[in-house]
Amino acid sequence: MTTRRGRIELSIGAVVAVSLWGEWENWRASRRFVGSAPGTTEAVVVLGYRNAGTRANVMNRWRVRAGLRSVDPAAASSRLVLCGGACAGPTPEAALMADYATTHGYRGPLTVEPQSRSTWENIAFALPYLESVDRIKIVSLPYHAERGRSYLVRQRPDLAERLVRGAEYRFGEWMPLKPLLALYGRGKPVSWPISFSHRSGATN
Repeated sequence: MTTRRGRIELSIGAVVAVSLWGEWENWRASRRFVGSAPGTTEAVVVLGYRNAGTRANVMNRWRVRAGLRSVDPAAASSRLVLCGGACAGPTPEAALMADYATTHGYRGPLTVEPQSRSTWENIAFALPYLESVDRIKIVSLPYHAERGRSYLVRQRPDLAERLVRGAEYRFGEWMPLKPLLALYGRGKPVSWPISFSHRSGATN
């Protein structure tokens, strides 16, 4: 018969196991569809999230911070590209994120893409800002960023060769939610384009 202490230990063990599984799955998602493109110029593309108010919500604030920490201080040029139209409120998500970024000290090159209304459009409308850079980072929650990268592979496989890792994944960040995010992400599987599967930076 299981004792009360035994049940507690089993419950704690289950929580730890699920949490570590969530970390592992999100870590893996953050490393899909990326390579090790060389170069000294980069674009950091931040995907927007539905924003009903007139200030950046919690998710969009976090995505901006993840974008800012993805900026390579050693790059000769690094541009922040913020994506998202007015999908849930009166103001484009990209504009709200830009205001948050500049209010919190960002002074580098910044582009606002205020028309897109889906992840597919986030990527499609950001393409003009990616043509001239050596390296491309797409930032959001790991599974969402993975989907954004997969869309770039489909839309512009030539530019997808420039994809490198952003800094959206951190161990312990969003830890209680990561198992749920992993389940949601696995429920919307991303297929691997044949044109991309040969890349050494791609891992399942």
